[in-house]
Amino acid sequence: METIDRDIIDLVIARLQYLPEDKDISIGAYGEFTKDDIIQHVRDADEIGKKMIEVEMNYLRLMKEGVFYAEPKSIGDLS
Repeated sequence: METIDRDIIDLVIARLQYLPEDKDISIGAYGEFTKDDIIQHVRDADEIGKKMIEVEMNYLRLMKEGVFYAEPKSIGDLS
């Protein structure tokens, strides 16, 4: 991943700040992290931070496309 725009980092941090304090975040093979730990990784834009940014940006893109609000036409559309 190339250099990440400061506005994107700030956006992801703002979204992460709303996560519950008592829940850990699992990032695949990287393991589990507290909210504060993951925010620091995003600030540092290290490998884990970049992965979290990628996940958040993909989520926001899908939201924009309406993927989460589309109603399936039949049971076959659920897969």
